[in-house]
Amino acid sequence: MRFTKNLFVSLTMILFAITGCSSGIENEEQSIKVQKRIGDENKYEDFKEITDNKKVQKVKSILDKADWENAKVDMVRPADYRFGFQFKNPEKGAKAVLYEIWISPNIDKVEVVKGDNEYVQLNEENSTVLFEILTGERLFDL
Repeated sequence: MRFTKNLFVSLTMILFAITGCSSGIENEEQSIKVQKRIGDENKYEDFKEITDNKKVQKVKSILDKADWENAKVDMVRPADYRFGFQFKNPEKGAKAVLYEIWISPNIDKVEVVKGDNEYVQLNEENSTVLFEILTGERLFDL
């Protein structure tokens, strides 16, 4: 009886350790490459690379929790910024997804298009956090 109890506790501890370590590895080797539109045309230049894991995870969290709509949108102008997640060791068959960002006319929210057919307008709080992480600038200061 005592041997079984000790075995159970030991296995539980090992599972906790394995689970904790594996989730850290998954998030470790990511960055975000941001490009900024040049002029009024659909031309972009490399703007910034975000390698801070906490910031990368915050951006992922905002985008994962967003209420995406399946919609093909046709914007009046090209995106103000675009970005994608970069993996140091990409998985085989993993596709890079392009995110494009437009700053709203009131400069209080951002609209995001994911790939070719997903759209969301973020609330003010998430817009501010996302924009500040991606650009290093405050949305309301533009």
